[in-house]
Amino acid sequence: MAKARAVQVQDLTKKFGDFTAVNQVTFHIEEGEIFGFLGPNGSGKTTTIRMLCGVLTPTAGKGRVLDLDIRTQSEAIKSRIGYMAQKFALYDDLTARENLDFYANIYGVPRHAVTARVSELIAMAGLVGRENARVSTLSGAWKQRLALGCAIVHRPKVLFLDEPTAGVDPVSRRHFWEMIYALAGEGVTTFVTTHYMDEAERCNRVALMFDGKIIAEGEPDVLKTQMPGTLIEVDAQPIVEAMEVLRQIPGVQEVIAKGLLAHAMLDVSDAARLIPALTDALTARGIHVNRIEPIEPSLEDVFISLIEVERRARVRAAFRTEAL
Repeated sequence: MAKARAVQVQDLTKKFGDFTAVNQVTFHIEEGEIFGFLGPNGSGKTTTIRMLCGVLTPTAGKGRVLDLDIRTQSEAIKSRIGYMAQKFALYDDLTARENLDFYANIYGVPRHAVTARVSELIAMAGLVGRENARVSTLSGAWKQRLALGCAIVHRPKVLFLDEPTAGVDPVSRRHFWEMIYALAGEGVTTFVTTHYMDEAERCNRVALMFDGKIIAEGEPDVLKTQMPGTLIEVDAQPIVEAMEVLRQIPGVQEVIAKGLLAHAMLDVSDAARLIPALTDALTARGIHVNRIEPIEPSLEDVFISLIEVERRARVRAAFRTEAL
């Protein structure tokens, strides 16, 4: 039996004057799903999330959140969702507990339920012993956990997280994602924007966003199988000279450094046919080849393969791939 859809979007568009920030975006999110919106800064992720939260009015297109229309029922949507911006509005002069109390009141949590709910969120965020500390004294990671607690204090059915782990160290990011998984286990639908590839890998489904458009969508593992061409790993010395030679060979789309190795994207699906020619070309230039073999692409590789060549360097620079 198919799951109900918590979010449904059709041809959603947002223009600011002559600039189109979001261009005819269509997707859906099933109940209880973790849906990732992956793309570099400026790709339209935040604008999309703000339209779904009822903060911005679309220029064109349709959208429903929890079966509520984003144009005509935005206030009802706001009361039933959780939203955590990249710079969440915590109050530095209040304690962690006071911030939670404040947001519980804003969201209309019944007074008789506030104390228990706040204590529950303090434990979830690992803030036991710090609940009476002023927010200004907390580290960025603690503030991040507290911000998530404030966003879900009213037990929303859908949670929107806009770049929630930007600027946070890998260990803290991993802990944050453990909290997201716990919420998904409780049936909370989560829409998360990110430019961390490892975070996108943790989503049930992802949409790849670039210049206001969705250029691919699906399960991370399935998207990897749909990348045109083949990705190969090259172990050769000297590697810098090897990369220069590879870039001059027909059939090689792009070559990038990966530590002491190089990755090359080929425009053919049969790498076995081209690898001997690559090896011969490198050897002929006096380069020692240890190994050239096809490897499984990452989501970053899939994303880059869909972008025009002249834009790839900009996109690569925008993504971050620290491991969780």
